[in-house]
Amino acid sequence: MPVSETAQVPTAEVAVSLRSLAKHFGEVVAVDGIDLDILDGEFITLLGPSGSGKTTVLRLIAGFEMPTAGNVTLAGQDVSKLPPFDRDVNTVFQDYALFPHMNVAKNVEYGLRVKGTPKGERKQRALEALVAVQLAGYEERKPAEMSGGQRQRVALARALVNRPSVLLLDEPLGALDLKLREQMQVELKQLQRQVGITFVFVTHDQEEALTMSDRIAVFNAGKIEQVGTPAEIYERPATPFVAGFVGTSNLLKGEAARQVLGLDGVFSVRPEKIRIADAVSSPAHGEHSVAGVINEVVYAGASTRFVVDLEVGGHLVALQQNLQTSSMEVQEMRGRPVKLIWRREHETQVG
Repeated sequence: MPVSETAQVPTAEVAVSLRSLAKHFGEVVAVDGIDLDILDGEFITLLGPSGSGKTTVLRLIAGFEMPTAGNVTLAGQDVSKLPPFDRDVNTVFQDYALFPHMNVAKNVEYGLRVKGTPKGERKQRALEALVAVQLAGYEERKPAEMSGGQRQRVALARALVNRPSVLLLDEPLGALDLKLREQMQVELKQLQRQVGITFVFVTHDQEEALTMSDRIAVFNAGKIEQVGTPAEIYERPATPFVAGFVGTSNLLKGEAARQVLGLDGVFSVRPEKIRIADAVSSPAHGEHSVAGVINEVVYAGASTRFVVDLEVGGHLVALQQNLQTSSMEVQEMRGRPVKLIWRREHETQVG
């Protein structure tokens, strides 16, 4: 059963509180009565596949959508019916939404100019925001003269210059290439620590969520399945969905679970926790093992993924670091009988 949690740290202030929050679009239930507390100064990621409700929740917090039921509270104030400009939040979108005819300084100052902030204060705050995102000296450039990563940082500076209590980020790195995306993940987390603002980050990328977050809320079909730290989500998934969606996981169930573990239920074992041994090997105390045949070998440079058909039915995936083996050596393992062995503490019951 999906689990909707309201994980809290008693000594921490709550920046955003969602209670029984729901959003319907006609017959479609996009958000189905969720409860969640987001703590002051934390980096929380709303993670899930397309259509899971994560972006709709972000839009409900921002005020771009009104809830069908339930409440959104910011710093203790119910803002469920307030428009976006009356909420102490700012949103950064994937497409940056920069004004192409304005230089960087004017883009960053824009929100302050709309609010009627005096010119001198505008320029000072814009410079401080550009320093925070490592773009001091770029004030006169136009967006077209900058890289994707630089434009993303301008968008961040434009949001930060308003000094919101909560920054909402809707898949902001989705348009970047892989290397720049990985670089920006590190920079964004460092920036969040530096400015101390609550970041609510939406992504469908599991690795991105694990890399950046203090906590992760995993969404599925409009509900929250699990809330926890990256280690908790990855090492102790609460449901089969979380086990399968966050990283790669093996699920032992039915007859395989009964024969291998001596238990009924559904159990998760991560591929990197499994070691491949000779077919005659026996498990040590505190370990489980199962016999099988290597059916497929996927060489990925630093590691190799082995798909092993089990004698008891089904298959498991094992991940092995290529410390001393070459691609030719691992490819030759296809069709080899093996034993898969793992420690019992690396099994997690998920159903």
